[in-house]
Order: sequence, then structure tokens, then C-alpha cells
Amino acid sequence: RAAKSPVELTQAYLDRIDGLDFKFNAFLTVTRREALEAARDAEQAILRGEYRGPMHGIPVAVKDQFWTKGARTTGGTRILADFVPDEDATIIANLRRAGAVLLGKTNMTEFAMGAGFERFSPPRNPWDLDRRTGGSSGGSGAATAAYLCATSLGEDTGGSIRFPATWCGLVGHRPTWGLVSRYGVMTGVWSMDPRVRSPGRWRTPLSLFRPSRGTTSGTPTHRTSPCRTTGRA
Repeated sequence: RAAKSPVELTQAYLDRIDGLDFKFNAFLTVTRREALEAARDAEQAILRGEYRGPMHGIPVAVKDQFWTKGARTTGGTRILADFVPDEDATIIANLRRAGAVLLGKTNMTEFAMGAGFERFSPPRNPWDLDRRTGGSSGGSGAATAAYLCATSLGEDTGGSIRFPATWCGLVGHRPTWGLVSRYGVMTGVWSMDPRVRSPGRWRTPLSLFRPSRGTTSGTPTHRTSPCRTTGRA
């Protein structure tokens, strides 16, 4: 297979979102202009020999529970339908530093409470449109299973990573509590919420997990000591 540049890959996913997401309701917001700008920046950096790692230039989708500077963040509720944060969640800032390309914000249940409580159009399972995706990160599961992104980010309090991954035929990674900063993430249960997930394929979840870790002064419960991560496909 011919290699694809970050711009080509990002445009291909945006085209699929435009042509197919009306079936799946995976995205609440698509950041087309910002994604293409980030893809062009990644492509030029790679050509200059400034490769940042496995997520550099890779288009990802992000659950709408994570603050994204300048992009709408609803938490799945119409109460916050027009909320635009002025800073990134730590996990989003870390992904941007790793060179990831953010395609947009994915659908979720209201305030990440369980499954089946979407206040926008409910996400549909790409394997069977009459079936659900699981929750609360259902939009991330649908987007990844439908190849609307390379992988996606979500959050898990009591199964919100694992249910969509299982229902959509994907791999979901729920990290140990404290390994990923909770700063800038709309909290469900602060004592239980690990923030990161990828429903993805094979090694993709670990590729996303490594750059998403990082320190912040905003969450004193976040682990700051080194932690080895290993995994096999």
C-alpha cells in the first residue's frame, strides 16, 4: 500500500465523516479547518525530520467531555451547547504536543451518565444501525468502528470505555486511576474516572495512551512518577 501523508489521511477521514456520519451520529462537532491546519503542520515537521512519535500526523476523535481550546465542548448536554473552553484539557494538550490531529468532538450521553441518555441524536452502531453503541463514550466507539478516525479518546467511570469498545468490535484501554490527568475533563466521579481511551485496533490504544499521560498542577491526584507501559497486540 502507498503511504499517505498526514494531509491526505486527514482529508480522507473528513470526507468519510461528511459522507457517512449522518448514519452514525458519531460527531457533535467537526473541526475541519483546524484539523487540516494541524495536518499540514505535522506534514511539514515530518519532512523536516522533526518526527515526534507514533501519533504524529494521526487523525483522532475526542469525546466531547474533554475541554478543547476554541472548540465547542458540550458534555453531551444542551445546557452547554454553546460552551467553548479557553484552554485545553491536559490530555488534549499532550496529544497536540505529540502531533496528533484532532478531527472533532464525539457524541456521548448527557454528562457521561450511563448509556441511552443522549440529548443530541443517539449514536448508531456501524455493524447494525438498529443497535446501540454502548456508553457513555458511544460516539467514539461509532467513529472508530466506522473508520471515521484512526482512533478515538474517551473516559471510563464504570464501563464507558469498555462497553462501546465491546459493542462496536474494538479494543478499549482503561488506564489505572491517576495515570492520566483529569484536568480539563468534565467529571463524573472524581475518585473513579480514568481519562483516556481508545477504542481502536491492535496496538493503537497503547500508541494513543503513551503521549496522553503528563503532569499538571490542576489535579493533585495525578501520578507524576514514571510508570512503565507494555503491551502486546
